[in-house]
Amino acid sequence: MAGNNVVGVLFAYVHGKRISELTTNRVMASVPFGGRYRLVDFALSNMVNSGINKVGVITERDYQSLMDHLGSGKAWNLSRKREGLFLLPPFGTDNKRSDGKIESLASIKRFLANSHEDYVLLSDCDYVCNIDYKDALKAHEKSGADLTLIYRKGSSPEGIDANIYEVDENGKVTDSIVKNSGNKDVNVGMGMYIIGRRLLMNLVDVCMGRNIVDFDRAVIRKCLDEMKVNGYEFKGTALHITSMTAFFDANMALMDADVRAELFNANRPIYTKLRDDMPAKYGLGSSVTNCLVADGCIIDGEVENCILFRGVKVKKGAVVKNCVLMQDTEVGENATLNYVVADKDVSIDRERALMGYKTYPVYIAKGSKV
Repeated sequence: MAGNNVVGVLFAYVHGKRISELTTNRVMASVPFGGRYRLVDFALSNMVNSGINKVGVITERDYQSLMDHLGSGKAWNLSRKREGLFLLPPFGTDNKRSDGKIESLASIKRFLANSHEDYVLLSDCDYVCNIDYKDALKAHEKSGADLTLIYRKGSSPEGIDANIYEVDENGKVTDSIVKNSGNKDVNVGMGMYIIGRRLLMNLVDVCMGRNIVDFDRAVIRKCLDEMKVNGYEFKGTALHITSMTAFFDANMALMDADVRAELFNANRPIYTKLRDDMPAKYGLGSSVTNCLVADGCIIDGEVENCILFRGVKVKKGAVVKNCVLMQDTEVGENATLNYVVADKDVSIDRERALMGYKTYPVYIAKGSKV
């Protein structure tokens, strides 16, 4: 199956409530990550690298940040006269969508109907991973399955209701359950599905007629009862953003060179919007240890085990450890930060001290002054 016979659909807004601090004024897909990226960069790059050249991004309210980031899709080679990138915002009075996805799929029925591809690849934006969909697409076609879901082996995340699947030796999904137990060595769904385009449209029509809105559970259960559903195991690194602690841990995982090498594979690059800036500047007497530092940073203090986004300023005498500081954050002289997540454009005054803990980092909202 060629990637250009597949249309991609990204759910940019689902699961935002899990990290509500970061999604107050932006959708889940627009959450910054890793010094220069957004979560949508990983989901969108995975599709593009797999040969998919038509992608629809379903948004909800507060999608200004996402639109600014994606633009025409040029950074992902999706700025085209035909096909390319399609932003699919909500229409209505409240501009709200359901996490159940069926209503959202029904609202983009015309987009699906006007597509000529035989298959649809559905994906959420809450996983940071580098997956080659080509193998999954080939497995789907070879198996003759009506639907193929992508899963990983590991522990089910704490604090959320995860979709856990039973998969037999032939790759067929035999059961689907919802668990919130942190069980180890289970098959955890990644919110990624391959399905025939016409079949998907028919399922959406049937579900809307029966008031079934939850695709990840109710629709999968219906497919298990009436159709052939296969599973495809993803064996690479997958960082799941399920909470602020998980977001912090996922950023910190980038300190591991092996994790970085897998996520940022030169053969399957992760694309993002470019922002040309000067190289990072390190002042006399500054100290930087085990950090990822983006362009445009100016560091005159001490920084250890941190992720610094573009344009961060750490002034003389400041000590910053175990922190994620987003774009254009400024840390004043002699300030002390430890286990802090600062959103964009935060200003921390001189001699301030903020300290969280590894399992409970302190969060400072976008544009705040401390």
